Amino acid sequence: MAKDHTNFFNNVYDVARLIPYGRVTSYGAIAHYLGTKGSARIVGWAMNASGIHEDVPAHRVVNRAGILTGKHHFGTINPMQERLEAEGVIVVNDKIQNLKEVYWDPTEELAL
Repeated sequence: MAKDHTNFFNNVYDVARLIPYGRVTSYGAIAHYLGTKGSARIVGWAMNASGIHEDVPAHRVVNRAGILTGKHHFGTINPMQERLEAEGVIVVNDKIQNLKEVYWDPTEELAL
């Protein structure tokens, strides 16, 4: 029987909603903040399923290298990149160029 990840997904969405405009974080950083360091893939699943929540800025969550790995879940050709660029994030060939400048680490920014 498949596990119900509803509560975990909601926790992921709560953290994603806190990512500031013009900043990005990674799947792993969210997982680490939630105390589940090895579950970056499940955070990715949550982001893939976040389309029903218009207030979840899933476009601000990328992989640890700054690659837009979730871009194919946005429906049209390049909305993830377009949204990030509209916020001042520089993206070339599906990779954030100014990652160090725009990276937001919830563990540091949301000190427990």
